[in-house]
Amino acid sequence: MKTLIIAAVFISFTATTNAGSTYFIDQTKLPFTALPNATAYWGVHTNAGYHIEVPDNWNGELVVWAHGFRGFAENELTVDNHPMRHFLIAQGYAWAASSYSRNNYDVTTAVQDTLALLKRFNGIVARPDKIYMTGLSMGGHITAVIIEQFPNLFAGAMPICGAVGDYESFDFILDFNLAAQQLGTGSSVFPVEPFTYVTATVPSIKANLESAPNMWPTGLNQKGENLKNLVMMRSGGDRPNFDSAWYYWNTFRNIVTGPGNFLFDLGLSDGVMPRNPGSTVENIDVVYQFDTDPELSAEEQAFNDAVFRIALAPQSKNPNGLSQVPVISGNLPIPVLTMHNIGDLYAPINNEIAYATKVKQQGKQDLLVTRAYKGVVHCDFTASEMVSSFLDLVDWVENGNKPAGDDFLDASNVAADDFGCQFTDGDHLLGATCP
Repeated sequence: MKTLIIAAVFISFTATTNAGSTYFIDQTKLPFTALPNATAYWGVHTNAGYHIEVPDNWNGELVVWAHGFRGFAENELTVDNHPMRHFLIAQGYAWAASSYSRNNYDVTTAVQDTLALLKRFNGIVARPDKIYMTGLSMGGHITAVIIEQFPNLFAGAMPICGAVGDYESFDFILDFNLAAQQLGTGSSVFPVEPFTYVTATVPSIKANLESAPNMWPTGLNQKGENLKNLVMMRSGGDRPNFDSAWYYWNTFRNIVTGPGNFLFDLGLSDGVMPRNPGSTVENIDVVYQFDTDPELSAEEQAFNDAVFRIALAPQSKNPNGLSQVPVISGNLPIPVLTMHNIGDLYAPINNEIAYATKVKQQGKQDLLVTRAYKGVVHCDFTASEMVSSFLDLVDWVENGNKPAGDDFLDASNVAADDFGCQFTDGDHLLGATCP
């Protein structure tokens, strides 16, 4: 076991962004112990921290890891080790991961810092024969963008619980909060005034959508059921574990104001992202429904007529380059295998639907495999699920054996009781039992 330090002499590195936020790296946290028969490297490069690990019997191939969203207010830049680290080293793969040079939802910076990490790897180790791109959550968005923007760098990609619909997760949070307001208070607005929303509006919404006091989110009146059904439809449609997903995401998850308010707390955002002065969310053309019948009922029509509408800022979606929140075109240059929990309501499966739709429109469906899992927690996968998917991706890249997947574009298939069971391997919190 060998451990080398590749780092500057300062204990911490600070970088002030053009928006005025100061990010820092505590270099005392960068060192990590290499696994047996491997060498660990760490340091700071282009204002980002990095970890690299190379086995002694390196097979010449590199697996890059893109971490997920760190938050809007978090100033410390930290590095994640690859979640498949032990497997990769044992199988002869090197891996590398970056902290990025800033937090926030800044895909452009993350892509640029990941490219810088690849150059750093070339300088420290050697140029790899093949590079696999992997990433989680926002890292899935980064993965999908970087392989399209730099198609000749990578051999295969595996976005995990990824925001591969680029804007779909943002729009879903908008949908949830506007619908909750409209059904729970009779009116809706965006953006909200945070203090009033947290202290008055959200409690009022819950009280008005309950069938009896303190019954949220399981004991709902008709308007409450309409909200639940609308959320199901906007997050990806009817699916077998949505009841568990609704319960979990409206009960346990905590981000700002306490357990049960996770989806409401996400609605405190004004929809403005780094590099983008305007809103990145819209619902101007959305047709909201309370059931799977495409024909609008009088109740659905009244809701659609009344709910607040917002249009995307015209500069937000740029199909070229890395401006604003980069758009994913679906023009795949390499094999891509995705993994997604069907009960995830942080990055819902509408991302997979949007991604598969774009890929099909580009005529590149032969290069995409999407896999569904029965979990409800964001990015909750077992080690065996991740490893088996990665091995299938490698076999596809090296031998041309396209692996099996799940069809997210067939609504009846998504609604089937066994959807998500084909690749689920292990226990998932609140996951429905597979036949």
